[in-house]
Amino acid sequence: MDFIETPSDRFRDLRDYPFAGHFAQVDERGLSMHYVDEGPRGAAPILMLHGEPTWSYLYRHMIPPCVAAGHRVVAPDLIGFGKSSKPTRVRDYSYLAHCQWLRALIEALDLRDITLFCQDWGSLLGLRLATEMPERFARIVVGNGFLPEAKPMRFKDLGANAAFLIWRTFAITTPYLPIARIVQTGTRRTLDAEELRAYDAPFPDRRYKAGARAFPKLVPMGPKDPAAADNQRAWRALERWTKPFLTTFSSGDPITRGLERKLQARIPGAAGQAHRRVRGGHFLQEDAAAELCAAILGLIAKG
Repeated sequence: MDFIETPSDRFRDLRDYPFAGHFAQVDERGLSMHYVDEGPRGAAPILMLHGEPTWSYLYRHMIPPCVAAGHRVVAPDLIGFGKSSKPTRVRDYSYLAHCQWLRALIEALDLRDITLFCQDWGSLLGLRLATEMPERFARIVVGNGFLPEAKPMRFKDLGANAAFLIWRTFAITTPYLPIARIVQTGTRRTLDAEELRAYDAPFPDRRYKAGARAFPKLVPMGPKDPAAADNQRAWRALERWTKPFLTTFSSGDPITRGLERKLQARIPGAAGQAHRRVRGGHFLQEDAAAELCAAILGLIAKG
């Protein structure tokens, strides 16, 4: 496996991102995962997982309020994103590999009593790992995310998946993957030049974008997918999950619209929770950071 590191000067003087960088080696080939680790080390952690094609910068407005409330916040950059190592070939990425890399970080930091906040691919990874490491997770908050079951797709499901299928085809086939513009299309508010620079920062040229190109194709779409069995096993565990489970979906996401109802209906821990609908696009962290923090902190306060 060949991998590269984004030059550190690409991340110099990013506005609203003053956090110290930490790195952990997550496999024997030397891949390192960058993560933000703020707040008291003795506090139970809030683990914030980003998705495609963002990085921990997405949580810059959520980390300080949660730390100010007395909590520890850990926000990693998935391999291939942010300040983390970037394998240069699409085939070097798999759903299982991402799970293993993230598991390695959780174990290296010995995170326990975790409150998980996950969105987009952060949900595909976080929900899997929560069911595989339930002793480490205390509660879950999902915003614009889901765990695909990888069952045969019925014709009537095609309409509901149209937005994702269009995005998947674009990501696989386009010769140019405009990262910051993609993030902008998924937010309700207009990102300024500095914010757009931050989202482009991890990707100086196309060699750095293999991970971003890989993710859409890795979403399991049928029973023959390599991730199908593991995801179906995870769903059986989620259908027995009685720990607190909260959804905070946005009002303007065509990709995950309506999926919160399926989570609420099937996961026991979702019963009786104060589920929220916030105003925003797919990247709701950019549009509704304060509301999301309130939801997370409220769930923790309930015990």
